[in-house]
Amino acid sequence: MKALTYSKNLALLWPPVFTPPVRVPLFAEPCAAGFPSPAQDYVEKELDLNELCIRRRASTFFVRASGCSMQDLGLCDGDIMVVDRAEEAAHGDIVIAEVNGEFTVKRLQLEPRLALLPMNPAFSAIYPEELQLLGVVTWFFNSTRARRR
Repeated sequence: MKALTYSKNLALLWPPVFTPPVRVPLFAEPCAAGFPSPAQDYVEKELDLNELCIRRRASTFFVRASGCSMQDLGLCDGDIMVVDRAEEAAHGDIVIAEVNGEFTVKRLQLEPRLALLPMNPAFSAIYPEELQLLGVVTWFFNSTRARRR
């Protein structure tokens, strides 16, 4: 997979590498993020991340985030985003947009006024006159170990 750099903020990872399904166990019992629950040895089914994250293979690509404008969403520098070009963008979606010849990832606001909203109070909203969307971010992945550094 090669990285195509579109701007200092985004590097498109293309083409997506589609390997044969790798199925891992998906436990039926959710893991409590609050108080612990008794452990279950029951595997509900197997889960393939391609099936979970990619609805339209031909229109999906991956891109690595750069910077911290979306950190309150949990999207941080170096995270991998799954982007679908065929997904119709709706108010509140996280999108990849072209602004002044550069690509950025922001929350889409359609009303009361078109805007691209950062998820970090240190950054300002962008109010574009014209908006070109590259796609909708449907998933993103980060490494919890990378956060420890």
